[in-house]
Amino acid sequence: MPALVASDLDRTLIYSAAALQLPGRPGPDAPGGEAAPAPRLLCVELYEGEPLSYVTQTAADLLRELAETAVFVPTTTRTRAQYRRISLPGPAPRYAVCANGGHLLVDGESDPEWQRQVRELLADRCAPLAEVREHLRRTADDAWVRTLRVAEELFVYLVVDREQVPETWVKDLGVWAGERGWTVSLQGRKVYAVPQPLTKSAAVREVARRTGAGPVLGAGDSLLDADLLLAADRAWRPGHGELAATGWTAPGVTALDERGVLAGERIVREFLRAARAHR
Repeated sequence: MPALVASDLDRTLIYSAAALQLPGRPGPDAPGGEAAPAPRLLCVELYEGEPLSYVTQTAADLLRELAETAVFVPTTTRTRAQYRRISLPGPAPRYAVCANGGHLLVDGESDPEWQRQVRELLADRCAPLAEVREHLRRTADDAWVRTLRVAEELFVYLVVDREQVPETWVKDLGVWAGERGWTVSLQGRKVYAVPQPLTKSAAVREVARRTGAGPVLGAGDSLLDADLLLAADRAWRPGHGELAATGWTAPGVTALDERGVLAGERIVREFLRAARAHR
């Protein structure tokens, strides 16, 4: 059977203009050095009629090949509505994981049986969403919080002015949330609070069971991707992001040097090479 490729999207495969880190225009965590010719980009997401996310043209070509070689499963913390804004090169994937594993899409529709299993698990193991949301409202400062949002009635996140967020607040929130069965992750301008059992890896395992696919290949850049990378037979993380900032790695996980959109291109290239080798 073909390999199953489960990849995070934002800042792993696709990149906003602010996250591109193109040669000659480095981002805040990009290495120094001389400028190199910028790659050709392809827009893969529009929001309110404006381009929002990109891949390189080379990555786009590789993604089309990957769809013919492996079972490709986009695996994201985005809500279903946010995911549907994306149009990746190649045929639409039959399976996709949204809301950090809260929704398993099959031909674009959320699987009701998977929804039921997830909600029962969260009710049994975690503090209620309302309790976590209220704690965020009471402890976060309006001076640096731009908005508080609930995603799919499953988890909550803040959009913040990151430079003003006290580091101690994030750490204290992590301790408080951990005691209640929740995980905290800081990604760019967003602070996520997500139930610990709500994982990408669980949904990917279900896809592997349904498809009978071979080895699982994974990629991601944030703490919320760590379970996916650990569960994969082989995995990659870019040289930027939450995991790279902490030096996180594990057996079977390759830490790449590339950052920004060129890291996304490298990840797709590695996926395709490994999927072909398996076949």
